[in-house]
Amino acid sequence: MSEVVTFIWAVIILSLIATIVISLYGIARRPNLVKKLIALTIFGDTANLLVVLLGYRLIYPVAPPILPSLSKESLQQFVSTAVDPLPQALVITAVVIGMAVNVLIAFAIIQIYRLYGTVDTRELGKKLPAILRGESQ
Repeated sequence: MSEVVTFIWAVIILSLIATIVISLYGIARRPNLVKKLIALTIFGDTANLLVVLLGYRLIYPVAPPILPSLSKESLQQFVSTAVDPLPQALVITAVVIGMAVNVLIAFAIIQIYRLYGTVDTRELGKKLPAILRGESQ
């Protein structure tokens, strides 16, 4: 049974790493700003899942990080079975910050499209010298 669990965790971790690599490729190589935003969102969500999995215990039974009572036996059981609550708290914060950043970037993309008529970075790069000189389009 232990080999099966180890194999499943290895597949999960490798899948997350592959997803991170693919999303970084999308951020770096796709010329469309909307596709870059989608890749950035996938990257953030995958990184959050990886952090949550780092705080998970591989023993059974796994308990939530809630201390039921203040007895010595209860505390010993809590320490041996509870998952780490710190990654969960950090991920909650990261989700909220990530959502705010995504909304800001989406607004910027909408404004870029409204002003310049394209969200392709290659086209924007061609228009940039004229924009910086103050010439109209």
